[in-house]
Amino acid sequence: MAGLPGPFLCGALLGYLCLSGLAVEVKVSTEPLSTPVGKTAELTCTYSTSVGDSFALEWSFVQPGKPISESHPILYFTNGHLYPTGSKSKRVTLLQNPPTRGVATLKLTDIHPSDTGTYLCQVNNPPDFYTNGLGLINLTVLVPPSNPSCSQNGQTTVGGSTALRCSSSEGAPRPVYNWVRLGSSPTPSPGSMVQDEVSGQLILTNLSLTSSGTYRCVATNQMGSASCELTLSVTEPSQGRVAGALIGVLLGVLLLSVTAFSLIKFQKERGKNPKETYGGSDLREDAVAPGISEHTSRADSSKGLLERPSSASTVTTNKSKLPMVV
Repeated sequence: MAGLPGPFLCGALLGYLCLSGLAVEVKVSTEPLSTPVGKTAELTCTYSTSVGDSFALEWSFVQPGKPISESHPILYFTNGHLYPTGSKSKRVTLLQNPPTRGVATLKLTDIHPSDTGTYLCQVNNPPDFYTNGLGLINLTVLVPPSNPSCSQNGQTTVGGSTALRCSSSEGAPRPVYNWVRLGSSPTPSPGSMVQDEVSGQLILTNLSLTSSGTYRCVATNQMGSASCELTLSVTEPSQGRVAGALIGVLLGVLLLSVTAFSLIKFQKERGKNPKETYGGSDLREDAVAPGISEHTSRADSSKGLLERPSSASTVTTNKSKLPMVV
């Protein structure tokens, strides 16, 4: 029993402090807040504490996907004065000024798409005990889809395939896309037309002449819709191109055939008539015998090739007239 006074006194002291208001508790709505672009948003923050001279209130902002540690202030209240700050300073204020009666609602005017993110309401009032001095509010700025851009990629001839694409640069929530065909022309068969509402792509396969026409893409979200149109013209393969390609192939084959025939004929002619070759010891018919002057040789050759001597032994040279010594 001797040990009871200690815990009993601590519990009593804690209860006294809580009853005296020596605690900070911030409350905000847990439901996400959404506001159309260009309108005014009111972010309600309530708190309970015994406001004193050290009371301070801060509103801060962090972009989507970033940690709270990267938040930056947009409004202060301290020492009885309000201090808007940052890029939103001209558009933020408090509905309750001074915010010393338990409510500190932030008012943000002329909402921009970049205002989408998390807003932090933080109360600091030392020496009050901190229990839950921070509240988070998620704000989504609603933006209608901007005018989408339509484009086409792929073959536009019969039997080919093509892809129609559609995309909006702005829109929150993210728009969905739906392609429709305009006019009274028959709609392509379901198997040849597949679309993705998220990416905005329409794939057309096994094109036919009846696939030609005007296609409209509609981008839609809860703020509105916008559309663009694209005209698709499916044509048959050009006959002139086919004929030209066929003629080119035939000319190529003919050229190869002529070249091969000429080579074969040249090889055969070369085998029948081989080139004459002369050895160093062979006597050419037009050679000049030793002892015969060049003038005589020219004279003999002028008489024609028909008057050739009957044999080499009949040729008389100067050297043959010399006496032979035995």
